[in-house]
Amino acid sequence: MPFPSVRKVLRRAAVAAALATSAAGMSLMAPLAGTAAAAGTLQQVTSFGSNPGNLAMYEYAPAGLPANAPLVVALHGCTQSASDYHAHSGWQKFADQWGFAVVYPQTGSANNSLSCFSWFDSAKDTRGRGEAASVKQMVDTAVAQYGSDRSRIFVTGLSAGGGMTADLLADYPDVFAGGAVDSGLPAQCATTQTAASGCQYGSQNLTAKQWGDKVRNSYPGYTGPWPRVAIWQGSSDTTVAPVNGTELRDQWTDVRGIGQTPSATRGLPGNTTETTYDDATGKPAVALFTISGMAHGLAVDPGSGADQCGSTGTYYLDTVCSSYHTAKFWGLDSSGGEGSLPAPSGVSVTSTTDTGTSLSWNAVSGAASYNVYRNGTEVASPTATSYTDTGLSAGTSYSYTVAAVDSAGAVGTASAPVTATTSGSAPAPACYTADNYDQVKAGRAHQSLGYVYADGSDQNMGLYTLAVTHTLKETGPGYFVIADSGC
Repeated sequence: MPFPSVRKVLRRAAVAAALATSAAGMSLMAPLAGTAAAAGTLQQVTSFGSNPGNLAMYEYAPAGLPANAPLVVALHGCTQSASDYHAHSGWQKFADQWGFAVVYPQTGSANNSLSCFSWFDSAKDTRGRGEAASVKQMVDTAVAQYGSDRSRIFVTGLSAGGGMTADLLADYPDVFAGGAVDSGLPAQCATTQTAASGCQYGSQNLTAKQWGDKVRNSYPGYTGPWPRVAIWQGSSDTTVAPVNGTELRDQWTDVRGIGQTPSATRGLPGNTTETTYDDATGKPAVALFTISGMAHGLAVDPGSGADQCGSTGTYYLDTVCSSYHTAKFWGLDSSGGEGSLPAPSGVSVTSTTDTGTSLSWNAVSGAASYNVYRNGTEVASPTATSYTDTGLSAGTSYSYTVAAVDSAGAVGTASAPVTATTSGSAPAPACYTADNYDQVKAGRAHQSLGYVYADGSDQNMGLYTLAVTHTLKETGPGYFVIADSGC
């Protein structure tokens, strides 16, 4: 999804404009093509408050929506519109299936030449001001209209809409129970349009606490509860660099005080990896969905399957149904969130050797098997309530979590982590000194948009050139950190 600072997108604007419906020319009062009459229609709400952000409000609700149903706010990307997002994103399917209303804020060329939400403008994306305030007014209007459950209001958005989603979660944690940032930016990454390009194209080199402070400073004095956040990022995105997904992860895990060590990792369709970070109760609080090979856009998966949704188009990419997994993560399917089976209790380390460790745990009612995760990566799926892990390094600490899996293959909530340390002496960490070009060539780093990032840590190593040299220390398999000051 283009941003106003991306010159190459301006050359595509004429084509994109033909694909996106303009704010001035839309007629949204009739059902969209292919929509069943009983499923409701997308409609414009012309009065929803003072509207300081000069936005338009559209809404969709299935027929017979009961009171106390959830509410989802969905923000389109640049050059898109409310009707475009409604038609392609798949949210209508799950609104009909699971019973919730959807509000689609829409911006236009009067606000931004490419119809982007102003995620980079502190006069428009902060609590009580501009576009953020207009979205809050839309929420209040929809809640009054539908009798929505104020404890189950969620917000999602693509690209610039994703950046605004992160801002809204920071601005209004007292309003939104959860959010999903699709190919977007961390909250308050930029406060001017000039600074936006730096966020899009590379790392800001901030610590997790510095990222978390941007959220905490958006609503000073607020102490929680904080929203549950899903993050979607394609690994081949050249409009919003993949490091933004990592920075979002750092930001929201820091806000939740849960650290950046994964609780569980699993594979999903479309070359997607879901990595979750649990809160103190063992419930996933942050989820990072990384889609290998996906460029910039919203992940959809056309089809009639239960976990399929949406339709392809410009910036709607056929990989995996992100709306399905986001809705499950929020618990909109009434499961209470992905992982309806409880976390196994009594997870403990029963023995260790210099190359292995043994674990045991208590049985979970309804479990057909268990997933065992080492350092966040699944390593086994035994049917028994014990497991011995082998082939480990001597004198090394490993973090383990266990999750129950039901007969349908649904993975439950992961346990609290336990640490096992193998006996013997740990080998000295390997260090490699080379120029940035050779670090990438050797597979210890990767490059994006002319910059080099260390594999694993994603630390910015500077330009992709022979003229810059760094020492990288391998602190874990495939995980490298800059160690120029000594290894």
